[in-house]
Amino acid sequence: MSKIRVAVVGCGSISKYRHIPEYADNANVELVAFVDPIIERAEGYAEKHGGKAFADYETMLAEIKPDAVSVCTPNALHAPVAIAAANAGAHVLVEKPMAATDEEAAAMIEAAAKNGVKLMVGHNQRFMPPHVKAKDLLKTGIIGKVLTFRTSFGHPGPDAWSIDGAESWFFRKPEAIMGAMGDLGVHKSDLIRWLLDDEVAQIAGFVGTVDKDSDVDDNANCVLRMKSGAMGSLVASWTYYKGEDNSTILWGSKGVMKIGTHPEDQVIIELRDGTVERYKTGEISTNEKQLSSFVIDKFIDSIVNDTTPPVTGEEGRKSLKVILSAFESQATGKFIDIN
Repeated sequence: MSKIRVAVVGCGSISKYRHIPEYADNANVELVAFVDPIIERAEGYAEKHGGKAFADYETMLAEIKPDAVSVCTPNALHAPVAIAAANAGAHVLVEKPMAATDEEAAAMIEAAAKNGVKLMVGHNQRFMPPHVKAKDLLKTGIIGKVLTFRTSFGHPGPDAWSIDGAESWFFRKPEAIMGAMGDLGVHKSDLIRWLLDDEVAQIAGFVGTVDKDSDVDDNANCVLRMKSGAMGSLVASWTYYKGEDNSTILWGSKGVMKIGTHPEDQVIIELRDGTVERYKTGEISTNEKQLSSFVIDKFIDSIVNDTTPPVTGEEGRKSLKVILSAFESQATGKFIDIN
């Protein structure tokens, strides 16, 4: 079959380290367009990979008519770009958080359905080898019923990661909408939902700015109750200055599962009878050590084989709703029921 003609909208760090190189390595893809308001960035990628550079996505969609679009823009533009791409007949891969509001997420899902195109959200934590192994082990019932949990994602912040450093859009609220919760917290809300095959029923959260010179949140600490009754905490931080943490611990009726807590044994099972099982699964990709996100290959596979993307718009919307409810809890000082 002919190759999938892909356009990348937004040429920042997530495109530089994940989307563009992973598309370039996929035999089913032809990169046909790059879009960035700083046109030199788009031109650099066009020169390297072929295709054409654009300063705005509307012109690109009209001229190029791509088969698929990666939306790697600031958060405030996720919905407008995704909806425009869907209306132009392109399949859409959108970075997380998929939208700024629940209403925007619903509109994106509706646009994709109306135009008969696929919509996938880039929640890469589902594809990280330790998390895949952990879910397989959970299905066996090895630690029994999950009773409590802690899931955490922290690093030094976008000033160390973004292509624009401390001047990044991540720190400008009109563009970012939200800070560490939109960057990292939504990864963990998606992960815990997926790992446990469960939904968050209720949340309370402290979400605020404790150190960064910004009007977006740099830390969040939340308490969750799942529909199953399991209780736990979710932490997102941009002030882990000593190093990145992306770990999850699940305490069950038969033992404990530790994910991402050891540099070599990425999944550790400690049972109540004294048994210990250690698994070397391969690492979780980090900002310091860029490994495959698997997101691009999964997205392209869903197009080539005409299958449902592994992280649908509906799934992205549910994970977004969790963090939006944490902001509501911070604003109201109340526990928030998540419908």
